Amino acid sequence: MRVLLFLVLFPILIFGQSSFDDAKQLYANKDYKKAAEVLEPFVAKNPKHLEAVELYGDANAQQSKWDTAITHYKFLISEGPENANYHYKYGGALGMKALSISKIRALGIIGEVKAAFLKAAELDPTHIDTRWALVELYMQLPGIIGGSKSKSLKYAQELETLSTVDGYLAKGYIYEYDNEPELAETYYKLAISVGGSVTCYDKLITLYEKEGRPQEAISVMEAAHIKHQRNALHYQIGKVCAEYNVQLEKGAYCLQVYLKQYSVQDGVPKAWAYYRLAQIYKHQKDKSKALKYINKAISELPDSAVFTSEKQEINNL
Repeated sequence: MRVLLFLVLFPILIFGQSSFDDAKQLYANKDYKKAAEVLEPFVAKNPKHLEAVELYGDANAQQSKWDTAITHYKFLISEGPENANYHYKYGGALGMKALSISKIRALGIIGEVKAAFLKAAELDPTHIDTRWALVELYMQLPGIIGGSKSKSLKYAQELETLSTVDGYLAKGYIYEYDNEPELAETYYKLAISVGGSVTCYDKLITLYEKEGRPQEAISVMEAAHIKHQRNALHYQIGKVCAEYNVQLEKGAYCLQVYLKQYSVQDGVPKAWAYYRLAQIYKHQKDKSKALKYINKAISELPDSAVFTSEKQEINNL
């Protein structure tokens, strides 16, 4: 009888696992909507399949469906209260929901967000993402409801113990947020010297752009390109040159290289490179070339109000 029952159930078991495997592949391919659609009936039939429940929560979180994600992460906590990652994800989903509702309503759940992150940090002394979340939370909260630069720095120091580069980036973030750009610059430079990832360079570049220091931003971009050979950096150099009206020849060259080497993985559509070239030639008072490139930009993205406005400016040269 047991053999017969196994033979009857075996196709169902295989089919169910196949659905879950399909969902994992869809999620890996960033098709979060389809992954959630496949997982919904699977989770309904297999409510104790914690990996599936977690993935279903993740797929909904990726679509900003915070209530559904929160419900499933909370269930995971009830099933695995000692799992730091469950508490981290629950706190993260709650935090994102808080950003999407009124400030008055958000105040009611901030305490739960903090508690979830603190629990995750307590359960796993090596959980880097949780400490990053606490760094950001304590910096962004007003002091009256628990914000604290000193607590933020405490978790940044814990990060530095776990990962030197993360610690430096966290301290750079804290000082940048607190409007101390010189200290932020120091720590971002330290992060580059220790880690040298694209993220490290991006943080310093963004700081320089924010502070209106285009020449320094361009220098860091060039250093990042030497190390990482990313075509996207050609666009970033051209963008800064165009926006700040500096090193225009270099900017035009980099944008042409970006267009020549372009692939969808570069992120920024070609239309924006044409737009930046139009800006550069507008700065150089070359109306003919400026119109040529703004028309290319408009042909790629005809509904862009930014491009249309730029063309009007060029026509007024």
